[in-house]
Amino acid sequence: MLPHEEGSTREQLLQLLKTRGNSSIGELSKELAITEMAVRRHVQALERDGLVRSVLVRQAMGRPSYWYSLTERADDLFPKNYPQLALDLLEELEEQHGDAQVIDRLFEGRRDKLAARYRERLARGELEERIAELAAIQHAGGYMSDWERESEDTFLLHEYNCPIAQVAGRYRQACHCEQRLFEELLDADVERTECIADGGKRCTYAIRRSASGAERPAP
Repeated sequence: MLPHEEGSTREQLLQLLKTRGNSSIGELSKELAITEMAVRRHVQALERDGLVRSVLVRQAMGRPSYWYSLTERADDLFPKNYPQLALDLLEELEEQHGDAQVIDRLFEGRRDKLAARYRERLARGELEERIAELAAIQHAGGYMSDWERESEDTFLLHEYNCPIAQVAGRYRQACHCEQRLFEELLDADVERTECIADGGKRCTYAIRRSASGAERPAP
């Protein structure tokens, strides 16, 4: 068993609740070989962080007691292999159809769905405002995005993380569709100048007003 330092104790609690499911303070205390008071302190901290939930269970005899389990948010703390699953499915699809265009259509369909989802949020305002909103959308999606003005007519959108980097490394359609998505949502000229999938430290897009792109009316 790991040393009972604060960080490792909470990790052990999470592991126990993942493998055992609903557990009482007494059961967790016995398993970790620490006092119930110490377990309760850690569990309360995990509850405040939104990682653990409690349910009051009434017994046939004796006082009701609380049982603890993990929340959906806690599930994100455990290893996932979604990128490899996505790669396996894409490769299987490509092999079955024997046509790379089916992958193109798949990514184009994803681009269209994202465009429909975010079009209203980016429907109004000046280009600078729309870029700020797009950066916020991407940041919420796990891309660690920010933006800056490079010159009077050029803005830079940076993404320091790529949640689909493994997929994009194999299927560059992911990068091309993201660029076209930005062009459509912003009604601007978008050029990718750095890419994580190409070994860059970040994905960077240079955004300029298109010749036909007029500013959109304010709400």
